[in-house]
Amino acid sequence: MRTRPTLTWAAPGEPLPGTGSLADVAEIVARGRVLVLTGAGISTESGIPDYRGETGSLRRHTPMTFDEFTGSGHGRRRYWARSHLGWRTIARAAPNAGHHAVAALRAGGQVSAVITQNVDGLHRAAGTPGVVELHGNLDRVICLGCRRITPREELDIRLRAANPDFGGTATRINPDGDVELAEDVVRTFAVVGCTGCGGILKPDVVFFGENVPQPRVQRCYRLVDEAAALLVLGSSLTVMSGLRFVRHAAQSGKPVLIVNRGQTRGDRYAAVRVDRSLGAALAELCALLG
Repeated sequence: MRTRPTLTWAAPGEPLPGTGSLADVAEIVARGRVLVLTGAGISTESGIPDYRGETGSLRRHTPMTFDEFTGSGHGRRRYWARSHLGWRTIARAAPNAGHHAVAALRAGGQVSAVITQNVDGLHRAAGTPGVVELHGNLDRVICLGCRRITPREELDIRLRAANPDFGGTATRINPDGDVELAEDVVRTFAVVGCTGCGGILKPDVVFFGENVPQPRVQRCYRLVDEAAALLVLGSSLTVMSGLRFVRHAAQSGKPVLIVNRGQTRGDRYAAVRVDRSLGAALAELCALLG
């Protein structure tokens, strides 16, 4: 059974004041066995916007849902035309100071594991090993028929061959890897199927309204259970796929630390909450940890 997509969340009442400092975060992180959960806010300094920040894409863009993708040929054409251009931007994006700080904390032993809600692969590019990509990764493609997984580069070559005169111009990248593109351009785009069975190809990411695979969810719960604390970086925690791990940590008596620009849906569970942008804040955190 698929969940209904949660696209927005309204913060109740007045904004919560900052409830701590980076020194408070550093005190807990220094003890080690910290599980990190990251969201779109950690990638904004790499040129990839978030969904819900001050300039978030949800103010002008509705992400593709699983039902629309699977149920509408035109929806798939629109997605692949836009994503064909957008993926090139994602593929060229480089890790920023926040990604490198997480990698340093992982190498230093303070961070035991990293879960990311992002599909951009930037944690792996920064050298963080064993990242659990909760929502998948745009660099892979899956066939909804035979379930074969292939590299995105392979599909890119096929789409270029099928659309030699495609002249779309990207005008804003979105966190899910697509771009703003005129509808008349979308209509000219040719979609290709699986080379094995001819089935529908989908990026190997979790669309809105689609469930995260249960084995992946259970792995994340185990990581929470094995950790001493949970550090949330750059996520509004609007969607339950990430919020559930915050709730689980809090219910287990583990401190939840949140560093994010603006309120989050998990603030009530936070032992320490810091309202900061990620790049400078994480560099400072690493300096505090020496």
